[in-house]
Amino acid sequence: MRSLSLPRVATVLWAVVVALTVVFVAPPRPAHAADTLLSQDKPATASSTENAGTPASAAVDGDTGTRWSSAFSDPQWLQVDLGASATVSRVVLNWETAYATAYQIQVSSDGSNWSTVYSTTSGTGGTQTLTVSGTGRYVRMYGTARHTQYGYSLWEFQVYGSGGGTTPPPTGGGDLGPNVKVFDPSMSSGSIQSQLDSVFSQQESNQFGSQRYALLFKPGSYNVNANIGFYTSIAGLGRNVDDVNINGGVTVDAGWFNGNATQNFWRSAENLSITPSGGYDRWAVAQAAPFRRMHVRGDLNLAPTGYGWASGGYIADSKIDGTVQPYSQQQWLTRDSQIGGWLNGVWNMVFSGVVGAPAQSFPNPPYTVLANSPVTREKPYLYVDGAGNYNVLVPSLRTNSRGTTWASGSTPGTSIPLSQFYVAHSGDSAATINAALNSGLNLLFTPGVYHVSQTINVTRANTVVLGLGYATIVPDGGVTPMSVADVDGVKLAGLLFDAGTTNSPVLLQVGPSGSSASHASDPTSIQDVFFRIGGAGAGKATNSLVVNSANTIIDHIWAWRADHGSGVGWTTNTADTGLIVNGANVTAYGLFVEHYQKYNVVWNGQGGKTIFFQNELPYDPPNQAAYMNGSTRGYAAYKVADNVTSHEGWGLGSYCNFDVDPSIVDEHGFEVPNNSGVRFHDLLTVSLGGKGIINHVINSTGAAAQGTDTVPVNITSFP
Repeated sequence: MRSLSLPRVATVLWAVVVALTVVFVAPPRPAHAADTLLSQDKPATASSTENAGTPASAAVDGDTGTRWSSAFSDPQWLQVDLGASATVSRVVLNWETAYATAYQIQVSSDGSNWSTVYSTTSGTGGTQTLTVSGTGRYVRMYGTARHTQYGYSLWEFQVYGSGGGTTPPPTGGGDLGPNVKVFDPSMSSGSIQSQLDSVFSQQESNQFGSQRYALLFKPGSYNVNANIGFYTSIAGLGRNVDDVNINGGVTVDAGWFNGNATQNFWRSAENLSITPSGGYDRWAVAQAAPFRRMHVRGDLNLAPTGYGWASGGYIADSKIDGTVQPYSQQQWLTRDSQIGGWLNGVWNMVFSGVVGAPAQSFPNPPYTVLANSPVTREKPYLYVDGAGNYNVLVPSLRTNSRGTTWASGSTPGTSIPLSQFYVAHSGDSAATINAALNSGLNLLFTPGVYHVSQTINVTRANTVVLGLGYATIVPDGGVTPMSVADVDGVKLAGLLFDAGTTNSPVLLQVGPSGSSASHASDPTSIQDVFFRIGGAGAGKATNSLVVNSANTIIDHIWAWRADHGSGVGWTTNTADTGLIVNGANVTAYGLFVEHYQKYNVVWNGQGGKTIFFQNELPYDPPNQAAYMNGSTRGYAAYKVADNVTSHEGWGLGSYCNFDVDPSIVDEHGFEVPNNSGVRFHDLLTVSLGGKGIINHVINSTGAAAQGTDTVPVNITSFP
């Protein structure tokens, strides 16, 4: 064998090194070597959050010590807005222990229509780097199965690729839009009256239309008569009630419906004084028509011209110098107000914290009277300061309250400038609204209809969400349109949730399932928030309002499964329950809940209180077999769970009108556990014209409500 010389050996070794360098040191460049991190610090939103400490934004902040986590249910998602269309090449998921075993990575150009670019049913958790190929402005992880009993949780959600853009931060303030009419004293009375008449002409009988209006008056005196139709709110823009005075009237009548006021829904008056030209003001309304922070310098008539049927209603934080005249009004709640007198009662007149209220006398006359209201916070309201700037006043919390907040001067509270609100307009997406909320802004909905294809998530303590002119939120694709985290002091007011054509599990959820924190010192409040299933078109929602957060104040809601309008029928506008309360120590004033197909109200939380409840059972069960709760005929209107040991209610009524099959029997109006800590005062049941029977008032107590005389069966105390 021939040996190699040293120079030859060196040459051969160098050739080997070169060859190895070519083969191993310079492999083909990986596909993602040139891609860029696009997602960091971009707006992120999610289907839900476990609590305020785990927001969606924590998964795109570049900090592996913060995380997003969801509610404990399927499906859930997290999405990021890249700011502009991007070509996505890689997604990195850094999971916390609570990871997804089944999920998809999806892209979208509009945040509504999604394409799947990756899918697995065998996720392993940890850090997963996924090579994908897709184009879109929005990218999301859509989880369908969890590894643990908890939610989904990501330390980081990173999207790589090319393109994208800078998403400008949401800004506060701005124009209130064309459906807010602002008047000032420099305008002629004729000009103002013409605009008021024009809106009323459009809205007088527009029961299920899409038009929405807010009529706002700057401080001063006006000589006009404002007739108020559907989806119309009239309000003063003063810091104090008497800063705006209308000499004339703010009127609701029922000429459009032949003198019947039982369908005068969805309208409001707030934060002004009236000097009525005839000595009295007429406010003949039914449900969802609050009269708040009003000063009537005369009498207040609650019946339509001709004293036709009327079925309302609600007054709060108001002063009526003269006498309130219900006449034909069947039921009413007046809270924390001052009145000069009260004329009469039909079935159910309830007073809570009212100076000048009549004495307790239920059922003859049917007056239920509480000297004080347990815990209250008045509704936030818009006003203009001395410099002409818009602000929102958030009134202070009160306990054992009585009389108006302004009896001794200005209403105590906190003023928030409009610059700290995202001013939403019809057409804004839920993604845009969530980005604004995530940036720390409050939320003001201008009058309009808002379609949302994902949940609006309110996650920050003390956020104010205020709607003007019956701003209406409609869920698309069966989403839950709004969810509130289990945090202190969120204020929700002035909204209408209208169910979409695809069934939503719930229309508004306050606190995730399992919420247990105490909010006694700073509760969340829900005020003048209304729910509709059908009527404007076929709609479906299993539950309307679910309250999981403790200490929540529910202050005037109407949850309505429609009995008339379009999209109405036993199998068409389906809805199980109007209100479910799981939180402890929840207080409700003015519950109007009607026509749901199972229990209208289910109360599972301990320590609950309800002051005034008005209910009609569903009109349209086709027969008794279709309206059975197991072996029990029908469902109670108001169900307190069997394990509840502390609950109290005052002034509650339930009515039946089974007009499809008048032979139907509902076994009892109210169903509660039999123990000394569950107490009810002043209850009634009524069969309207004898169409059906409510066999007992509460449990097996009370005679049957039946017969064509429409006479209530009353129970003054239970047990």
